[in-house]
Order: sequence, then C-alpha cells, then structure tokens
Amino acid sequence: MLRKLLIGGIAALVCSAPASAATKQLLMPGVTYEHAVQFTPHGPVALHVVSGPRPTGLYELRPVLSNETIQGTERVTSMQKRLSSQATMVGVNGDMFEWATGRPSGVLVRGGVLDSPPYGDRSSVGITATGTLDVRRVQFFGTWKGFGQRRAITGLNQLPGPNGISLFTSAYGPATPTLSGAVSAVLFPFPPATPNTDLVGPVTAIGNGAGAAIPAGGAVLLARGTAGQKLAEEAPVGTSVVLRLIFRPQWEGITQAIGGGPVIVRNGAPVFRSLEAFEPRQLIPRQPRTAVGQLPNGRVILVATDGRRPGYSIGMTTFELAQTLVRLGAVTASALDGGGSTTVAFDGSVLNRPSDPGGERSVSTSLQLMYFGVYARSALPVVSPNGDGVAETQQLSYKVVRPSNVTATLTAPGGQVAFTEAVARAPGTYPVSFPPVSADPNVPPPAPAEGRWQLDLAATDDLGRVSKTQQRFTVNNTLGDVELARRRITVRLRGTQFVQAGVSVTRPARLRVTVETQSGVQVATIAVRRVSEPGRFLVRWGGTTRGGRAFVYGGNYVLRFRAVNELGVTELTSPPVRVTVVRTPPPKKPRRPSQTARS
Repeated sequence: MLRKLLIGGIAALVCSAPASAATKQLLMPGVTYEHAVQFTPHGPVALHVVSGPRPTGLYELRPVLSNETIQGTERVTSMQKRLSSQATMVGVNGDMFEWATGRPSGVLVRGGVLDSPPYGDRSSVGITATGTLDVRRVQFFGTWKGFGQRRAITGLNQLPGPNGISLFTSAYGPATPTLSGAVSAVLFPFPPATPNTDLVGPVTAIGNGAGAAIPAGGAVLLARGTAGQKLAEEAPVGTSVVLRLIFRPQWEGITQAIGGGPVIVRNGAPVFRSLEAFEPRQLIPRQPRTAVGQLPNGRVILVATDGRRPGYSIGMTTFELAQTLVRLGAVTASALDGGGSTTVAFDGSVLNRPSDPGGERSVSTSLQLMYFGVYARSALPVVSPNGDGVAETQQLSYKVVRPSNVTATLTAPGGQVAFTEAVARAPGTYPVSFPPVSADPNVPPPAPAEGRWQLDLAATDDLGRVSKTQQRFTVNNTLGDVELARRRITVRLRGTQFVQAGVSVTRPARLRVTVETQSGVQVATIAVRRVSEPGRFLVRWGGTTRGGRAFVYGGNYVLRFRAVNELGVTELTSPPVRVTVVRTPPPKKPRRPSQTARS
C-alpha cells in the first residue's frame, strides 16, 4: 500500500507540440525540475529540464571528473554520492570520451586548473567566476623550455605522438603510461596547471618511459622520438623547466570548463549548422540528447531528452534540441554527450530513463549544479500515525556542508512552535525528531495534531553565506486500513467475479476511487462520493474499464482511494488484484436426453 500527497500540476511545455503535459517540483532552494511529455507527429518525446540560479555564491556550475582521474569512468549518480558531503547537487552527463580509456574528448578545467585540453574543432563550455556561460571554440598549444629554446608541447594528460611531448599531472592518475623508448622527466614541485601562465618546476628525475610515478604536487613530461632526445639533452636533473599551457583565444576569467558541442544557441537564436567536427550520424537522427544553457537573467538550465524508446520517447535531432533551448529562453547553449550517456540525476538518484541497455551508463565527466547551503532532505508529504502500518512515521533531517550556525523550527498546525533550536553544526546530516520529543523522557510524546506541519531552517556558514529552506508535510488520518475481500478475480462475458474493497474514513471528505495498473495508468473510476460520517467505505469492481462497457486486459491492478477535505489531499492504495480475463463465453453443457418410461 502506498500513501502520498499529490503535488505539482499540469503546466504548459514551452516546446511546440500538438499536446504536452509537465510536472514541476522543487529539488532544493531555487532549483526546480520539470518532466514533460511532448506529443509530436514523429512520436512522443520525454523532456527533462533543471533550472537554477546564476551559479554564484551558494551555487556553482562545476564539472566533475570520474573517480578524480582522467582514466576510467563513473556513473553520474556515483559522482553525486561521492561528493555529497561537499554539496547538494543535480546534474547531467558531460563530455564525450574515449570508450576504451575514459579520457574526455575536450577541455576540462576545474577551479582554474586545466586537466584536459580543448578540442579546437568543437565548442567548449566555460563558466566564469561571475556565473556566465561562455561557449566558444578554443585552440590549445603549449611550450616548454629547459637549457635550449622554447619547444612545443603537443598534449596534456594524453599519449604523445611519435615525435611529441605531453605533460602529465596528478589528474591523469598515479603514473604515466608505459611507453617503450620514451623519455620522462619528473618535475617536483610543480604548480597547478593554470592556462596562460608560466609554470616552473625543477627536474628531479629522468626515466626511460617505463611508467613514471606522478608525485602529488608535481608533474611528468613524457616525450618520444626527437622530442625525447631534446628533453634528455635540455632538461637534465636539477634544471628548472618553464612550461606554458596556452589557450587561443585566451578565454580569460574562466574558472570551470567542460568539453561539448556543437553550439546550439547563439545570441538567443538556434544554430542550424555549427560547422564543428561532428558526423551527420551524431547530429541528425532523433536520439537521447543533453544540453546546458543560460537565460538572459543568468539562470542556468540543464536539459535532456530521452530517446530510443518507441512509445515513450523517440528523442530529438540536434536542431530540435536547439529549438527547445530557445523556447525555454536560452540565449546561449551547447550540446553535451548524448545517446546512452544521457543522464539526469539529483542527490544520487536518476530522474530520467537512460537508453543504455545496462541502465545508467558510466561516463567520463558530468556537469553538476551544486548548492552549498542548508538542505532539508525529502520527507513524506503525508503521514498518518493511525496504526494501519502505512506512513506511520516521519523522518526529518537537514544537511550542512560547511561549519554553520543553524536555527531549526518545527511549527505545528495553528502556528504553535513544537520545537526550536539554534546550534553550531559541523558539516554533516542531523535529524529533527517527529513527533517532537517530550521534555520529560519518561512521558511519551503525544500524538501529533492533524493538519499542516512546517520545518523552517536557516543557516549561516563560516564564509558568512546565509541560506534558508523549508519542509512542509501534513498529518492526515482521514483514510486507513484498506482491505480486499479477494486478491484474484476472473472476468468473462458471463459470470464475472467482483473484488470488494473497503477503507476506513475518520472524518468528512470527498472520496474518489480509481483503478490503475501498477505502473500508474488509470483504467476506471468506480466511485465519486461525499462521505459525511466516519465509518467503513466499501466499493466493488468487476474488471471493467471506464464506463463499464469493456473489460480490462489481464494483469495486476490496484484500487486508489483519494480523499479531499480541510486537511488537504491524501491517498491510499490497495494491495494488487490479479485479474484473469476470459473473452470467450464458456462452452454450453450438452443437453441430457429426456428419459421416457416404457411400458
């Protein structure tokens, strides 16, 4: 049995379509999630839209690297769980990547430090310290200098070419790859790999390419062919090597960046041909797709469409995705990786339906909208401590990710303060007792009053940032103890069986009883009635659909009881009923011949 409060409603989807419906919910302060189904001439399209404030202050739009290394992959939900002590976050999958190694295909900048170079023939997505998205093509090249002249660096955290040289930082992993005939130079200490800045580090060891350990706070140059000869000659142990990792254009002010492309919205208009390094098969078919964009007021949106699921969602072309972002109000936007990688997740739970056969796919990077203020974890919207075993207790808690002074206030129906505290909290998650604990430990707390309860939280962290959030729920004992007279029925053209169900009603309410599949598809309404007296409300159902003119298909169904009164809305569902349908009349019994007495 399941009891829940109906929240959200029907909203118009901004995408043009013959018909569409959307539900919207608040994920965390200032951040909403909307799931819409758009019906198009090509088939249905499921769209997921996350909208959040300009990413400054308590918010940050930040790329996350799988397992904190260039090599390998990780699920988006796993990244969120791993970093949950640092922030509450909602995010999507990030850049395309090499399937075998997990290396991102484009740029990765985290906190101003370059982990992966940009792919100059595709767009990169940069985020400034003021929370502005900057989508553009950025070229990469670099130089190093020992005793001799400045020489080119051909790569960062990637294998050098036959006569090339690459810089490997700790973001790559614990050691450089083994490369026969190569020359390595360990630099320690070495500053963070900040673009467009001279980076100086002494050479502490020279190796033969067998795989050099990358020290924490250091780096390794790995060279092949003629570049290896120059490195050995011009950077012996004790030499200070000067490196420069260069962006063109300089891309000043970028503190976070992730690879992506193509650009799909520029100056508020959809981009039909970006002329970027993508094949038609990557752009034209209707597929699952992911994008990030920004509105004129600075709000950011993360958008994903499911696909490859006929009957549920066929996906979009890249240009349809561009048009969708424009209709959502974006003035700039870029696509990210799509297909089986497309994932939307919040606080470690997937929100969309990834198309990968294995479910959620492990990816190289993700793009997360992070919130650093006080956060109240989801609570049951309706509880009914009436002894029927359904939604009996409420679990209230909140999380802070930095040392904070927190004020928590729990208000009972009618505005009475049931509990309050002001306390300094270290980072962590803290419970709030419900029902409120009695002052006398020997006296059990009274039953909580029916009506709306509210938990208010305010926090000021050690950086002086103020955050607030609120959690509302209802205590509603209107419905209880759903019972079924039978769990299986057989319906046929003649001789149909009925299932009878009853529910306890404790106060006047308008009651509606529907029948649904276990996936939530409504097939029949069997009662709409105003109940004015407490008691047992009984209904019966014979396996028919809306209007009672046809039978349902065989399968499992539940009866949903919905009550509306001054306490709000509460629902209770029955255990499943197994329906067997016989659509042919039973065979007629042969007539027994009459017997005549003989004389």
